[in-house]
Amino acid sequence: MLRHSLLLLCLLPALSPAANQDEDLAYSLGARLGERLHGEVPDLPLDALLQGLRQAYRGEALRLPPERIDALLEAHEQRMAQSREEQARMAEGRFFAKEKSQYGVRELEGGVLVRELRAGSGRKPSANSRVKVNYRGELADGSLFDQSEGAQWFRLSALIPGWQTALRQMPIGARWRVVIPAAQAYGEEGAGDLIPPNAPLVFEVELLDVAD
Repeated sequence: MLRHSLLLLCLLPALSPAANQDEDLAYSLGARLGERLHGEVPDLPLDALLQGLRQAYRGEALRLPPERIDALLEAHEQRMAQSREEQARMAEGRFFAKEKSQYGVRELEGGVLVRELRAGSGRKPSANSRVKVNYRGELADGSLFDQSEGAQWFRLSALIPGWQTALRQMPIGARWRVVIPAAQAYGEEGAGDLIPPNAPLVFEVELLDVAD
């Protein structure tokens, strides 16, 4: 009997870590879900949340019909999207107020801000010109999202509106800092993983040449 008891005790430590790992995984998933939901819905009734989670996980009949669930979740997503847009507009407003206060900054059409870093003396592009530029693009927080590697040619009419507005005012040889509102850049859609929705953009642009 003692021998079998000792064998059982030797087996228990081998079984325990797997059980603990499952519990720890479940706890970790719950913790991350809780953190996210607290950020989205701080006053969420936890009893109802756990009831829905338990019933769905077990494949049991749900308390609400699917149509009601879909409608509630869609309305929630719309409220969250509106909140994110409002926060982005407020952040952009603060950012532009700070930028406008900088020495030498002037405002162009559409709220585009420019500051001359080096004067130019050549011709200015027209709406249909091709432009040869060096550039560096950053988000409002200073993170780099794009830069040219050597001079690049672009058709001006194919560029974002903020670039068109600024470059039509630039003479060849000029280098400007250009701050573009989200509405004059990529707007509510953003641009892939590089530029988030409703993001103002900051460029340092050097106009090297202009061609028809």
